Amino acid sequence: MIKIGVSACLMYPDLERQFFRTKTLCYLEKDMSEYLTRDGVLPILIPLLSENQLLTFLQEMDGFVFQGGTDVSPKSYGDSFLDENKWPGDFERDQFELRIMDYAFQHSKPVYGICRGFQLINTYFKGTLFQDLEVQLANSLTHRDAETYDHLFHEIEFSKGGYLEKLFEGIESPLVNSVHHQGVKTLGENLVVEAISRKDELIEAFTYNDMQEKFILGVQWHPEFSHTLGSKIISPNPLYELFLEAVSKFKKHC
Repeated sequence: MIKIGVSACLMYPDLERQFFRTKTLCYLEKDMSEYLTRDGVLPILIPLLSENQLLTFLQEMDGFVFQGGTDVSPKSYGDSFLDENKWPGDFERDQFELRIMDYAFQHSKPVYGICRGFQLINTYFKGTLFQDLEVQLANSLTHRDAETYDHLFHEIEFSKGGYLEKLFEGIESPLVNSVHHQGVKTLGENLVVEAISRKDELIEAFTYNDMQEKFILGVQWHPEFSHTLGSKIISPNPLYELFLEAVSKFKKHC
């Protein structure tokens, strides 16, 4: 059985909630759980744990997925707040996930980052983010619409000769969904661009510069939401299958 550790989304105490008002919740979104579950593959939620407890937990995982959710805090990549009240980010979750990412990197366990997870990986490699694309990126596409949500999509362009161009060979004008208002501003060290948004050239996917040494894949879109748009956008399966192939290789040689 392959065990995939999935970093938890966090929901903090909220006295307006009907249940668990004073408690912090760790959760996994349903579409993500369905996307990651396969025969012989068990996604396991990584809860918010103390450092010692976390290490014991991570040692049991064969690979890691970082899911979407709240913004990455500017404090995590050394930037000042554009608007702290509007876009404070989630510094506690950042630090929790950066510890997981560091463990994965140091132990060469495969990593797959989605949306926020993609941005978190970029942060780990000392990259920076646009805190709000509409404000900070001239001629930006609408990358997030609260009403349209996972029905919003746009065209991307794969890097010539890259992993994703080969993975989606023969697909003309590839389309992906778009549910984010932040994005990569400066690319992290040792990361290679795999795809950009065709109209505004925002980075949409990257890999590590030596994928034989360390498998690290990040995408800005949400493959787990692809069922909403069906065949209008590229299939989510090749990305996850590429990741699982790397996990299987890692597990075999451990």
